[in-house]
Amino acid sequence: MRKRRRGGVAPVIWFLLGWVLFTTLAENISAAALLISLGAAIAAGVGVGYWIGLRRKKKEDQQAAEEKKRREEAEAAAKKKEEAASPYSPEVQAVIKEGRTAMKEMGRLYSSIQDPEIRSKINELMSVSDKIVRDAIDDPSDVPQIRKFLDYYLPTTLKLLNAYVRMDAQEVAGENITSSMQRIKEMLDTAIEAYKKQLDALFANQAADIQMDIEVMNGMLAREGLGGKSYLDLNDFMKQYEKKQKYAQEHITEQEQNTEQKGSTSNG
Repeated sequence: MRKRRRGGVAPVIWFLLGWVLFTTLAENISAAALLISLGAAIAAGVGVGYWIGLRRKKKEDQQAAEEKKRREEAEAAAKKKEEAASPYSPEVQAVIKEGRTAMKEMGRLYSSIQDPEIRSKINELMSVSDKIVRDAIDDPSDVPQIRKFLDYYLPTTLKLLNAYVRMDAQEVAGENITSSMQRIKEMLDTAIEAYKKQLDALFANQAADIQMDIEVMNGMLAREGLGGKSYLDLNDFMKQYEKKQKYAQEHITEQEQNTEQKGSTSNG
């Protein structure tokens, strides 16, 4: 693409016009006057060209600023529309977005590494990470805990994996490269355990709610005469229920038999 020259042809036109005008009006012109007129014409042409260039640059800068403003407004409107259409809060949406970005990067690293052991560990990290991120949807109150995971643990893991890829690409079995790659490989086992503990910690509130529900159920069963233990044993509950049902059925059957016998005696 041809680059436009600043000022265009305006300086040349002004120069020619000034020179023609001067030489036309001057009858007897000395060499000095000729040089002065030539210099003045050139200066005028350069000055006008510079002025036109400034105006053009100002216009281009203004157009660029307006284009940037329109783009930012369009992006803000699109983001606002997306947030309005989403059933999740902005905090949860941010977690989902960052989680997706991290998963995409981890997937890229998975494809870049040929070591099957490392790939297996990355696959497990992705699986646990996805569950942690999805927990923000199921329980938005966990977002502060998940935020710590996204702000430190996940970025650090990605940083180390990127370092592993860079060193692996050197194809040099140097002491520093080999030992660093081995430490990263060992670190991934620690990261997997840490990720799993993070996921388990997210269910602490739910575990407390479940325990409360169990205690309430035990109290109800005790009042109905179906309890007897300090914890809810579903198998024991079903056995007691079936026993009561069987007893009730046998009792009904016995009553029916007694009724039939009385009827036969009276008919006889």
